[in-house]
Amino acid sequence: MRPSPRPALIVLLAALATPAHADGPEPYAIDPVHTRVMFAVEHAGFSKALGTVSGSTGALLFDPEDWTAARLDVRVPMAAIDLGDEGWNRATLARNLLDAQQHPEARFVSSDVTPVDEDTARACGELTLRGVTRPLCMDVTLNALKRHPMPPFRRTAGFSATATLSRADYGITAWKSVIGDEVELRIEAEAVRDDDALAVFEQASPAPDAAVDAPPVADEPPAAEPDVSVDDAESRSDTPPDPTEPTP
Repeated sequence: MRPSPRPALIVLLAALATPAHADGPEPYAIDPVHTRVMFAVEHAGFSKALGTVSGSTGALLFDPEDWTAARLDVRVPMAAIDLGDEGWNRATLARNLLDAQQHPEARFVSSDVTPVDEDTARACGELTLRGVTRPLCMDVTLNALKRHPMPPFRRTAGFSATATLSRADYGITAWKSVIGDEVELRIEAEAVRDDDALAVFEQASPAPDAAVDAPPVADEPPAAEPDVSVDDAESRSDTPPDPTEPTP
Protein backbone atom coordinates (compact mmCIF):
# COMPACT_ATOMS: atom_id res chain seq x y z
CA MET A 1 0.00 0.00 0.00
CA ARG A 2 1.44 3.32 -1.09
CA PRO A 3 1.62 6.08 1.58
CA SER A 4 -0.89 8.87 1.11
CA PRO A 5 0.61 12.17 -0.07
CA ARG A 6 -1.94 14.10 2.00
CA PRO A 7 0.26 14.71 5.13
CA ALA A 8 3.14 16.01 3.00
CA LEU A 9 0.76 18.28 1.09
CA ILE A 10 -0.60 19.72 4.35
CA VAL A 11 2.91 20.46 5.61
CA LEU A 12 3.81 22.16 2.33
CA LEU A 13 0.69 24.33 2.35
CA ALA A 14 1.30 25.31 5.98
CA ALA A 15 4.88 26.32 5.15
CA LEU A 16 3.71 28.46 2.25
CA ALA A 17 1.06 30.14 4.39
CA THR A 18 3.53 31.06 7.15
CA PRO A 19 5.45 34.28 6.37
CA ALA A 20 9.18 33.82 6.66
CA HIS A 21 11.09 36.17 8.92
CA ALA A 22 12.65 38.81 6.73
CA ASP A 23 16.40 38.98 6.56
CA GLY A 24 17.81 42.21 7.96
CA PRO A 25 16.12 44.98 9.93
CA GLU A 26 12.35 45.44 9.74
CA PRO A 27 10.50 48.77 9.81
CA TYR A 28 8.53 49.85 12.86
CA ALA A 29 6.48 52.98 13.52
CA ILE A 30 6.91 54.75 16.84
CA ASP A 31 3.70 54.46 18.88
CA PRO A 32 2.93 58.02 20.10
CA VAL A 33 0.50 56.79 22.75
CA HIS A 34 2.96 54.44 24.44
CA THR A 35 6.12 56.47 23.96
CA ARG A 36 7.09 59.11 26.49
CA VAL A 37 10.20 61.16 27.22
CA MET A 38 10.83 62.04 30.86
CA PHE A 39 13.39 64.64 31.91
CA ALA A 40 14.82 65.73 35.25
CA VAL A 41 16.68 68.97 35.94
CA GLU A 42 17.83 70.58 39.16
CA HIS A 43 15.54 73.30 40.55
CA ALA A 44 17.55 75.86 42.56
CA GLY A 45 19.28 73.05 44.46
CA PHE A 46 16.11 72.10 46.27
CA SER A 47 14.92 69.22 44.12
CA LYS A 48 14.87 67.91 40.59
CA ALA A 49 11.95 69.11 38.54
CA LEU A 50 10.37 66.29 36.55
CA GLY A 51 8.66 66.70 33.21
CA THR A 52 7.36 64.49 30.45
CA VAL A 53 6.69 64.84 26.75
CA SER A 54 4.21 62.54 25.01
CA GLY A 55 3.19 62.17 21.38
CA SER A 56 6.55 61.34 19.78
CA THR A 57 6.44 60.04 16.22
CA GLY A 58 8.97 58.48 13.88
CA ALA A 59 10.36 55.22 12.62
CA LEU A 60 12.73 52.45 13.58
CA LEU A 61 14.59 49.84 11.57
CA PHE A 62 15.45 46.94 13.84
CA ASP A 63 16.74 43.39 13.77
CA PRO A 64 17.30 41.84 17.23
CA GLU A 65 20.00 39.64 15.68
CA ASP A 66 21.96 42.66 14.44
CA TRP A 67 21.80 45.83 16.55
CA THR A 68 24.40 47.49 14.29
CA ALA A 69 21.84 47.63 11.45
CA ALA A 70 19.34 49.57 13.58
CA ARG A 71 18.26 53.07 12.56
CA LEU A 72 16.05 55.52 14.42
CA ASP A 73 14.42 58.79 13.39
CA VAL A 74 12.08 60.29 15.99
CA ARG A 75 10.40 63.68 16.47
CA VAL A 76 9.29 65.02 19.85
CA PRO A 77 6.57 67.75 19.98
CA MET A 78 7.68 70.48 22.37
CA ALA A 79 4.14 71.78 22.90
CA ALA A 80 3.29 68.50 24.68
CA ILE A 81 5.71 69.22 27.53
CA ASP A 82 4.18 68.76 30.98
CA LEU A 83 5.79 69.73 34.29
CA GLY A 84 2.54 69.40 36.21
CA ASP A 85 1.78 73.14 36.24
CA GLU A 86 0.53 75.43 33.47
CA GLY A 87 2.75 78.29 34.62
CA TRP A 88 5.86 76.12 34.50
CA ASN A 89 4.83 74.77 31.11
CA ARG A 90 4.47 78.29 29.66
CA ALA A 91 7.79 79.44 31.13
CA THR A 92 9.61 76.38 29.77
CA LEU A 93 8.19 76.84 26.28
CA ALA A 94 8.91 80.59 26.25
CA ARG A 95 11.43 82.31 24.02
CA ASN A 96 14.38 82.38 26.45
CA LEU A 97 14.17 78.65 27.19
CA LEU A 98 12.84 76.13 24.63
CA ASP A 99 11.41 78.78 22.27
CA ALA A 100 8.79 76.28 21.13
CA GLN A 101 7.05 78.74 18.84
CA GLN A 102 10.13 78.96 16.62
CA HIS A 103 11.30 75.38 17.23
CA PRO A 104 8.21 73.21 17.78
CA GLU A 105 10.04 69.87 17.51
CA ALA A 106 13.10 68.15 18.83
CA ARG A 107 14.48 65.41 16.61
CA PHE A 108 16.90 62.53 17.15
CA VAL A 109 18.47 60.72 14.20
CA SER A 110 20.76 57.79 14.94
CA SER A 111 24.10 57.35 13.22
CA ASP A 112 25.42 54.14 14.77
CA VAL A 113 24.31 51.54 17.30
CA THR A 114 26.81 49.43 19.22
CA PRO A 115 25.53 46.29 20.98
CA VAL A 116 26.58 45.69 24.57
CA ASP A 117 24.90 42.31 24.95
CA GLU A 118 21.84 40.53 23.56
CA ASP A 119 19.32 43.02 24.98
CA THR A 120 21.27 46.28 25.42
CA ALA A 121 23.12 48.67 23.17
CA ARG A 122 24.49 52.20 22.94
CA ALA A 123 22.75 54.27 20.28
CA CYS A 124 24.50 57.43 19.13
CA GLY A 125 23.34 60.10 16.75
CA GLU A 126 22.39 63.77 16.56
CA LEU A 127 19.78 65.57 18.64
CA THR A 128 18.36 68.80 17.28
CA LEU A 129 16.86 70.95 20.02
CA ARG A 130 15.97 74.65 19.86
CA GLY A 131 17.57 74.87 16.43
CA VAL A 132 20.94 73.48 17.54
CA THR A 133 22.25 70.05 16.55
CA ARG A 134 24.67 68.20 18.83
CA PRO A 135 25.84 64.57 19.23
CA LEU A 136 23.96 62.48 21.78
CA CYS A 137 24.32 58.87 22.90
CA MET A 138 21.67 56.80 24.67
CA ASP A 139 21.91 53.55 26.61
CA VAL A 140 19.10 51.36 25.26
CA THR A 141 17.48 48.20 26.60
CA LEU A 142 15.19 45.97 24.54
CA ASN A 143 12.34 44.99 26.87
CA ALA A 144 10.33 42.81 24.50
CA LEU A 145 9.82 42.00 20.83
CA LYS A 146 6.66 39.98 20.26
CA ARG A 147 3.08 40.04 19.05
CA HIS A 148 1.02 42.49 21.10
CA PRO A 149 -1.64 40.71 23.21
CA MET A 150 -4.30 43.31 22.32
CA PRO A 151 -5.97 43.87 18.93
CA PRO A 152 -4.84 44.35 16.24
CA PHE A 153 -2.14 41.95 17.60
CA ARG A 154 0.72 43.62 15.74
CA ARG A 155 4.36 42.73 16.29
CA THR A 156 5.66 45.28 18.79
CA ALA A 157 9.09 46.26 20.11
CA GLY A 158 9.45 47.89 23.51
CA PHE A 159 12.51 49.80 24.68
CA SER A 160 13.83 51.79 27.64
CA ALA A 161 16.62 54.33 27.17
CA THR A 162 18.58 56.86 29.21
CA ALA A 163 20.81 59.78 28.31
CA THR A 164 22.24 62.99 29.76
CA LEU A 165 22.72 66.32 28.04
CA SER A 166 23.85 69.85 28.81
CA ARG A 167 21.14 72.39 28.08
CA ALA A 168 23.81 75.04 27.47
CA ASP A 169 25.05 72.96 24.53
CA TYR A 170 21.74 73.75 22.85
CA GLY A 171 21.78 77.45 23.61
CA ILE A 172 19.38 77.14 26.56
CA THR A 173 21.29 79.28 29.05
CA ALA A 174 18.64 81.39 30.82
CA TRP A 175 18.02 81.18 34.57
CA LYS A 176 21.40 79.65 35.43
CA SER A 177 20.92 80.36 39.15
CA VAL A 178 17.60 78.50 39.20
CA ILE A 179 17.77 75.77 36.56
CA GLY A 180 20.62 73.23 36.49
CA ASP A 181 22.59 72.65 33.32
CA GLU A 182 22.54 68.84 33.31
CA VAL A 183 19.32 67.31 32.03
CA GLU A 184 18.67 63.62 32.64
CA LEU A 185 16.53 61.85 30.05
CA ARG A 186 14.57 58.63 30.37
CA ILE A 187 12.62 57.30 27.41
CA GLU A 188 10.01 54.56 27.41
CA ALA A 189 9.07 53.65 23.86
CA GLU A 190 7.01 51.19 21.86
CA ALA A 191 7.15 50.68 18.10
CA VAL A 192 4.78 48.61 15.97
CA ARG A 193 5.66 46.66 12.84
CA ASP A 194 4.70 48.85 9.87
CA ASP A 195 6.04 48.65 6.31
CA ASP A 196 4.97 52.26 5.73
CA ALA A 197 7.55 53.39 8.31
CA LEU A 198 10.26 52.62 5.76
CA ALA A 199 9.32 55.82 3.92
CA VAL A 200 10.81 57.90 6.75
CA PHE A 201 14.29 56.60 5.92
CA GLU A 202 13.79 56.72 2.16
CA GLN A 203 13.05 60.44 2.39
CA ALA A 204 16.24 61.00 4.42
CA SER A 205 15.25 64.58 5.16
CA PRO A 206 17.63 66.69 7.26
CA ALA A 207 16.95 67.31 10.92
CA PRO A 208 14.87 70.45 11.55
CA ASP A 209 17.04 73.57 11.84
CA ALA A 210 20.12 71.43 11.29
CA ALA A 211 21.79 74.27 9.42
CA VAL A 212 21.49 76.52 12.46
CA ASP A 213 24.35 75.49 14.67
CA ALA A 214 24.96 78.58 16.76
CA PRO A 215 23.30 79.03 20.17
CA PRO A 216 20.53 81.65 20.03
CA VAL A 217 20.72 84.82 22.08
CA ALA A 218 19.90 83.83 25.64
CA ASP A 219 19.00 87.21 27.11
CA GLU A 220 15.72 87.68 25.24
CA PRO A 221 12.79 87.84 27.66
CA PRO A 222 9.99 85.31 27.16
CA ALA A 223 6.66 86.61 25.98
CA ALA A 224 5.14 85.96 29.40
CA GLU A 225 7.94 87.56 31.42
CA PRO A 226 8.32 91.23 32.52
CA ASP A 227 10.12 93.60 30.19
CA VAL A 228 13.58 92.96 31.63
CA SER A 229 16.27 90.64 30.36
CA VAL A 230 16.93 87.31 32.08
CA ASP A 231 20.41 88.46 33.06
CA ASP A 232 18.94 91.59 34.66
CA ALA A 233 16.30 89.59 36.50
CA GLU A 234 18.92 87.25 37.92
CA SER A 235 21.59 89.79 38.77
CA ARG A 236 19.48 92.67 40.15
CA SER A 237 17.94 91.61 43.45
CA ASP A 238 15.91 94.82 43.48
CA THR A 239 14.20 93.87 40.20
CA PRO A 240 12.61 90.45 40.76
CA PRO A 241 10.28 88.92 38.16
CA ASP A 242 6.59 89.70 38.52
CA PRO A 243 5.30 86.97 40.89
CA THR A 244 2.04 86.82 38.96
CA GLU A 245 3.84 85.67 35.81
CA PRO A 246 5.25 82.15 35.22
CA THR A 247 8.88 81.66 36.18
CA PRO A 248 10.99 78.51 36.44
